[in-house]
Amino acid sequence: MSTEHLTILVVDDSPDNIAILADALADRYRVRAATSGQHALRICRSDNPPALVLLDIMMDEMDGFEVCRHLKADAQTSDIPVIFVSALSDPVDEERGFALGAADFISTPVSVPKVRHRVQVHLDLRQSRRKLFELNSKYLNYLSPQLSKALQTGIMNATVQNRRRLLTVFFSDIVGFTSRVEKLAPEALTDLLNGYFSAMAEIVAKHGGTLDKYIGDAIMVFFGDPDSRGASADARACIAMAVEMQDVIELMSAAWHGHGIAEPFQVRMGIVTGDCTVGSFGSPHKLEYTAVGSSVNLAARLQANALPGRILVSASTHAVVHDVPLGTVQFIAVKGFAEPVQAYEVLRTAGVRQISKPDSGVR
Repeated sequence: MSTEHLTILVVDDSPDNIAILADALADRYRVRAATSGQHALRICRSDNPPALVLLDIMMDEMDGFEVCRHLKADAQTSDIPVIFVSALSDPVDEERGFALGAADFISTPVSVPKVRHRVQVHLDLRQSRRKLFELNSKYLNYLSPQLSKALQTGIMNATVQNRRRLLTVFFSDIVGFTSRVEKLAPEALTDLLNGYFSAMAEIVAKHGGTLDKYIGDAIMVFFGDPDSRGASADARACIAMAVEMQDVIELMSAAWHGHGIAEPFQVRMGIVTGDCTVGSFGSPHKLEYTAVGSSVNLAARLQANALPGRILVSASTHAVVHDVPLGTVQFIAVKGFAEPVQAYEVLRTAGVRQISKPDSGVR
């Protein structure tokens, strides 16, 4: 890693001590000096913060321990490595420094080779952490926020595992999408789809859904795993999400018209509540977090049978929600089901947009 452009901040109220450390590092780094804790904090919080801080402990007004505490408590400066350079060499002082988040502790009088080595080591570690964070962030873009959180907090592991859960499953599909965009340039099609998916993903996150996957222009979402607010609240949140999606899709019609789409898109949606097997499926080399079962299949079938711009919910969803305006029951012949299934159309009234408040139960 190139170091000549990196800045090291030396914090000490003794000019002689600053000079010693500056001489040891000036051939490799840009060295700045601060003779007080407040001055050091201002530099670290500026638009050009240092890459590392060498910090004395025994200073007037604000000692080094307090400076370190402020740096580590501030998200803007918390990842700057702090190395204490002090005449204090008692293990108690070192323990206190490490407890505050210091990266290292060097006793004075300093050894120049030791200072140069320790500075380089902690700069390399910081760079490695940043690269790992950037890589991790890129991978997390492929996961729903709920799944990302579950993996990061250890609630879930990246292993083949699944369980039975009561989910509310949602499917949507743009009516006649393929035939209506086949003449679009690839770039225009990409912009159109990405804009649509981005808007829908924001609504999914707002209502607490788990975005399972995109299938062409279709979207699958479920509520109830890895977090659940209870069957009723999950179903209500899903319906509120679907209604908001339909509202936003109507608002996006003007933008789609600008892409050369003469008629606005319309989206069919289906929602089913039922037991599913959910978790990680695949092999140790490639996993997919998803839900499977008859309820998933039925949600896809209801979507296919919904009228353009409409939302159909199953009788099982109807059974767990009590304040959602629904139309009269319909009996629909669905592929894969021996008997016609009951379904209800969500009535997009003003009241339905306020139904996603969670109830008190959490399964």
